Amino acid sequence: MKVSVSTIALSELDVDLLIVPVTEQEAEGGLTSLIEQFGNAVERVRADVSGKRGTTSIIYPEKGSSPRVVLSGLGDTENVDLETLRRAASSGAGVVRSLSTETVAITIPEVDLEKEYASQALVEGFILGSYRFNRYRTDNGQESEVQRLVVQTTTDDKQARRGAEQGRIVAESVCTARDLVNLSPDEKSPIQLSRAIEKSAKKYGYDVSVWDKAMIEEEGMNGFLAVNRGSVDPPTFTILEWKPENARNKKAIILIGKGVVFDTGGLSLKSTKGSMDSMKSDMAGAAAVVGTMEAIARLELPVYVIGLIPATDNRPGESAYVPGDVIRMHSGKTVEVLNTDAEGRMILADALSYAQGLNPELVIDVATLTGAVVVALGDFVAGVMTNNQKGFEERLSGITRAGERSGDLVHPLPMHDDYGELIKSDVADIKNVGGRSASSITAAKFLEHFVDYPWIHVDIAGPAFLSKAQSYRPVGGTGFGVRLLVEFLKEYA
Repeated sequence: MKVSVSTIALSELDVDLLIVPVTEQEAEGGLTSLIEQFGNAVERVRADVSGKRGTTSIIYPEKGSSPRVVLSGLGDTENVDLETLRRAASSGAGVVRSLSTETVAITIPEVDLEKEYASQALVEGFILGSYRFNRYRTDNGQESEVQRLVVQTTTDDKQARRGAEQGRIVAESVCTARDLVNLSPDEKSPIQLSRAIEKSAKKYGYDVSVWDKAMIEEEGMNGFLAVNRGSVDPPTFTILEWKPENARNKKAIILIGKGVVFDTGGLSLKSTKGSMDSMKSDMAGAAAVVGTMEAIARLELPVYVIGLIPATDNRPGESAYVPGDVIRMHSGKTVEVLNTDAEGRMILADALSYAQGLNPELVIDVATLTGAVVVALGDFVAGVMTNNQKGFEERLSGITRAGERSGDLVHPLPMHDDYGELIKSDVADIKNVGGRSASSITAAKFLEHFVDYPWIHVDIAGPAFLSKAQSYRPVGGTGFGVRLLVEFLKEYA
């Protein structure tokens, strides 16, 4: 989708459809300005326009160049934030979907937000709200798609242009992550995933290298290899790198994405309905890292970033690892396996241990790690935890602020030492599960054993994959984490 910015007056914009965000106060005031620009058609629907969040009204104006105008509610003026704009743009995109439109314009409302951020939020909301995954539909292409989006502003503002371009890049990168998650498992083996990453790197200009099973074995990633033992497909370990000459940091920020391309639970087999049937999404953390690397390369952010993606499936094959196995991990620590469905932490632990040798400034792992975080926070918010090293408060506040700005919300969970007692093993250094109590936290405490540097853990099990759409987040893969990480890295840079 092409995105541009225009200062042409609303009534003179020659597009198939125009989206006008409207506050409750504007609706209560009679929509005078819109009546002047578009005629009595606005007057006739005025009683139906409340301006409340999530509401839309369509009019067919007697004046102006656009044949259709959608009024999209923002709610109370004082409460309008960037997320409000994203959702209003997404609501407009929902109306567009049912109509034959190739060109759409959306105007930046007169609210107390900087033009750059407002413009970015509107573009993000519209593109993300327009997303459809049609790869497997035999009638793919029957639905008309918007070819051009115009952001209308009252003055020729460089900020609006910059924001629109950033919004396009970030939203398209989120869509990359969504596409990867939504792929059928038979098209998403570890090797196929690594090839998709190589294709992305070639297109957008970051570097990538892929380790095969022999290289993983040579490195001694035994936790990772244990999970792979039940699979017929070999694992891959993919290293992504963005290192611009003007990078502000000498030591890398490392992003690690859980890449379990399908999770049956292994011998601790999952039930199908409401569990295994959505496990093509268990590599959503890896997808978020890929989308993030695309975005920062396209935005040319001056920050040195390395991505690590351990990829395998978890199946109950003939050689599958079993409850009771004791695994000597990459770090040298031993782990007693009590549940083969706690596999994500096994592959992440080896990746975190490997990251230590890269002398990182900060490591952030992103993973669909525990069902317990969904119980705690639902499917709107991800859980975030960090180790109790110098600067932990700053890390938590930084990632939380990035969530608030980006719309990918996170909420901190405690990491008190007492939680670590729950994963002590009678036969090994630690065990890979700690029981039902605080199991999202004990999973993070498990990972903490393999880090000796500033680290943030983001458990995205709730918002990464949805069974019911939420505004611009569709059913299926949402791409959660891309906007969070990009915003965090922008602020860092």
